[in-house]
Formats: sequence, C-alpha cells, structure tokens
Amino acid sequence: MSIKENLLQIKSQLPKSVTLVAVSKTKPVSDLMEAYHAGQRIFGENKIQEMTEKWEQMPKDIQWHMIGHVQSNKVKYMIPYVKLIHGVDSLKLLKEINRLAVKWRKKIDCLLQIHIAEEDTKFGLDEKELQELLASEEFKTFENIRVVGLMGMATFTDNEAQIKREFQHLKTIFDHHNQLETPNLKLETLSMGMSGDYQLAIACGSTMVRIGSSIFGTR
Repeated sequence: MSIKENLLQIKSQLPKSVTLVAVSKTKPVSDLMEAYHAGQRIFGENKIQEMTEKWEQMPKDIQWHMIGHVQSNKVKYMIPYVKLIHGVDSLKLLKEINRLAVKWRKKIDCLLQIHIAEEDTKFGLDEKELQELLASEEFKTFENIRVVGLMGMATFTDNEAQIKREFQHLKTIFDHHNQLETPNLKLETLSMGMSGDYQLAIACGSTMVRIGSSIFGTR
C-alpha cells in the first residue's frame, strides 16, 4: 500500500477526539509531501536539525512536533517554528524553552514526559518529580510556555497486559492532575501510543498517537 493509502486507512479508524502525529524521522521530504497531499498536517521528528531542514523546504501550514529527547543547547534552533515539544522531562529544560520563547516573543506548547516503562532507557519524570515540578515557584514564573498535556512510552514488549497497565497508569496520573489550571498549565492532551500499540492506547484514554512505520513503512 502507498503512504496515502496507509494514512487514510489509519485516519478512518481513529476517533475524532484523537490527533494523529505522523512520525516522519529519517524519511525524505518526498515521503512527507505524499502524506501532506493526502491531508496530513502534523509531523513528528526526533532530531532538531533534520526537522529544521524539512521545515525550511516544506509548506508553512504544517505543525512540527519535536518527539525525541531534547538537549537544552539545541532548543534555540526550533523555537521559531515548533508547534509542540513532546519530551520535556525537567525543570531545567522548561526554563531554557521559556527563556528562548521570551526572546522570540512566542508561547511554546509542551508535554511533560512521564516515565511509565520498566526499561531504564526511557526518559521521563516519575510521579513525585511531576508533582514537585508543577508545585515549584520557578515553574509558575514561566510565562512563555504552556504545559498542555502529558506523554509517555510503554515498555517495548509483546506483553499486552503490561502495556495496558502502563497506559492506564499514565491515564490515572493525567486524571489526577488535569484539574490543575494556571496561566501556563492546562492538561488537555494525553499522548501515548505508537504504530504497534496505538489502538490499545486509545482504549486507555490517549488523545494523541504517534505513528510512523504504519504510515511510511519500516525504516
């Protein structure tokens, strides 16, 4: 099947309440343009340099999402155009995003990454760290960021019961905190689920899925 056919098939199965991020990392602009012409406007990249190069070449009505681990010293390159930064996992990183957003006179939307997997390789805050971050006085001073949701990645395993348990755990954390609302915090997005597990993630309450190989083919 073509990229267009893959994309349309997936979109036909998604509830209207779920946002699709087409994960286009390592794929050429020609592949992204095929998805674009099929109606896709949200693309996710995990390397800032690659995302910037694609942004420069592609139509400007695209929303670019940074879905990979973000290094503080690279943030400056994407501030002019990035729509949503998914993997924010520290107060230090939020501080740097806010500092550069002030410089560019922009407000940048962010998701806080929560560590729900059993693998040590995954990044993210635990529940205690999340509570401490949201309660900190410094966080309240960040006027040029908006924390609009949480994201998490399940353990890479064939054990569906374990994946479901991890997704449900993240949904519980989300529900516990989404009553909080300040000028820079309103949790509306719960991003979990990728090509192999997005249907399970949606069943567990995900409102945003990141799908790459099921659209573009394996890398």
